[in-house]
Amino acid sequence: MLTFLIRRFVPDAEHTDRPAVRLACGMTAAMLGIALNIVLFAVKLAAGLISRSIAVTADAFNSLSDAASSLVTLIGFRLAGRKPDLDHPFGHGRLEYVAGLVVAMLVVLVGANLLRSSIGEIAAPQDVSLTPLTAVILLASAGVKLYMCLYNRALGRRIDSAAMRAASTDSLGDMLSTSAVLAALAVARFTGWHIDGWAGLAVSLFILYSGFEAVRETVSPLLGEAPSQELVDTITRDVMGGEHVLGLHDLIVHDYGPGRRMVSLHAEVPADGNLLAMHDEIDQIERRLREELNCDAVIHMDPVVTDDGRVAPLRDALTARLHSGIDPRLTLHDFRILDGSAQTTLIFDVLAPYDLAVSDDALAQAIQYAVDAMGAQYRSVVRIDRG
Repeated sequence: MLTFLIRRFVPDAEHTDRPAVRLACGMTAAMLGIALNIVLFAVKLAAGLISRSIAVTADAFNSLSDAASSLVTLIGFRLAGRKPDLDHPFGHGRLEYVAGLVVAMLVVLVGANLLRSSIGEIAAPQDVSLTPLTAVILLASAGVKLYMCLYNRALGRRIDSAAMRAASTDSLGDMLSTSAVLAALAVARFTGWHIDGWAGLAVSLFILYSGFEAVRETVSPLLGEAPSQELVDTITRDVMGGEHVLGLHDLIVHDYGPGRRMVSLHAEVPADGNLLAMHDEIDQIERRLREELNCDAVIHMDPVVTDDGRVAPLRDALTARLHSGIDPRLTLHDFRILDGSAQTTLIFDVLAPYDLAVSDDALAQAIQYAVDAMGAQYRSVVRIDRG
């Protein structure tokens, strides 16, 4: 159904890398979610009243909250699609993450309310009944929720939307919870065991878990999470494809919402190369990144001396000492040699991992010791980068 609606109402639906197409796909999915959840609320509420099941009734109101969640998602997509303005020059894309966070918090709220109701049912169990109509309604509801889970997951991956992925997790939880409720009613009918409250308890715990996971997933991009390895590899491949580019470092990706990224990095180029030719090549790389990844790139050129025979041996010797004496994950870049009347200064940056349990000052001192061990004629000027 969603595929039909997108093809019917979204022009150029196959080009989901375009912001307008992505926005239309997300809004279509959210509107479909609102409609399906309202229908599910009505039929499950009727089933709950007929069966006198607290779990079925709670599941119905969970579907109603899902309709509200889909409405929040719809509004979030709409607001996130607004164009940049003077106050928000990079657009409003992060509002989609905010919408996903609101949806996740609603899921947590539903789980908490169901937990309270389930504890009350366990303390004072009530008779429940399973009719053929109730069974059919719950089975159909579980099937619809499974469908919603699958289409939200597929579309979330297609348009890279944390909000859609959170909606998929929520739908999966609803499908499992409805199945658990149906199982509890069947057990009560055929064995006389009243496990309705316990089934509701299990459902509530699953909903709470799903909600907190969705919170974690939506908060992470708001805080500024690291780019995916796939994106890093793609950027590296495009940059290193330049004829004059010898290496790159200090890659930073700023995420202002799906499809709204800024990339900055340093590209190493020969110090004796043709400046105009290298600058033109860097411009071409920036344009290629914009076209392929829909991001704005700013590339700083770092000149590297390639005709000094001392650079490579000294850099390799120092790297070996750092790997054996400190940590094998340390890497050097921007390595330069400055000759003085008394000493030779080695100027370079060291990239250290975040989990290296050494302060920057202590690490710089350890690096100086490694340089001292190479000979009294050397001193270092080092800058520590973390990443």
